[in-house]
Amino acid sequence: MKHLVAPSILSADFANLQQEASMLNASEADWYHVDVMDGAFVPNITFGMPVIKAIKKHATKPFDVHLMIERPERYIKDFKEAGADILTVHLEACTHLHRTIQEIKEAGMKAGVAINPHTSVFLLEDILADIDLVCLMSVNPGFGGQKFIENTYVKIEDLREMAEETNPDLLIEIDGGVSDQNAEKLIEAGADVLVAGSFVFNSENPTETISKLKSLDY
Repeated sequence: MKHLVAPSILSADFANLQQEASMLNASEADWYHVDVMDGAFVPNITFGMPVIKAIKKHATKPFDVHLMIERPERYIKDFKEAGADILTVHLEACTHLHRTIQEIKEAGMKAGVAINPHTSVFLLEDILADIDLVCLMSVNPGFGGQKFIENTYVKIEDLREMAEETNPDLLIEIDGGVSDQNAEKLIEAGADVLVAGSFVFNSENPTETISKLKSLDY
């Protein structure tokens, strides 16, 4: 499968969201990546359902919603109604992860699990067969524009090896510090989805930057 590119709208121009959505629709981007933060699980606060609904009206591509919030199970149906196609929750935020994954699927969405940089991929062993995606945080979650954590490559390789046995269709997503400096190496290690925020939206030509990420040879 050709790798996917999911620009993070957290780095978009919020004064011109309709214009940014039109750009993403016309680009080679595969998904919209939507980071939701609550100021509790992570130190920052972003946006909730009303903003997601507003962007969804103008979007023509799937919404990959990444919940960096405490007790995400409270809002599964709300995010489905807001427009989420893929809903990713943090392992560290879920007391009953398996139940939460079941509820996401029952609501009609694909289910993902994210882990922070300090969390071992081997803690996913018992849930791996039940999920569609793992989001590996390659920076500490909460803020955009951070430096990429190099140990991510090892985590990708370990996770890919684990998935080959129980869930070979699992998508491995990398979120944080992705750029043209590391994208090819990430894909070679086994990544399927590249989330890029500031690298895309802060570039002179975001459409061209997305195309560059999408067209990598490996």
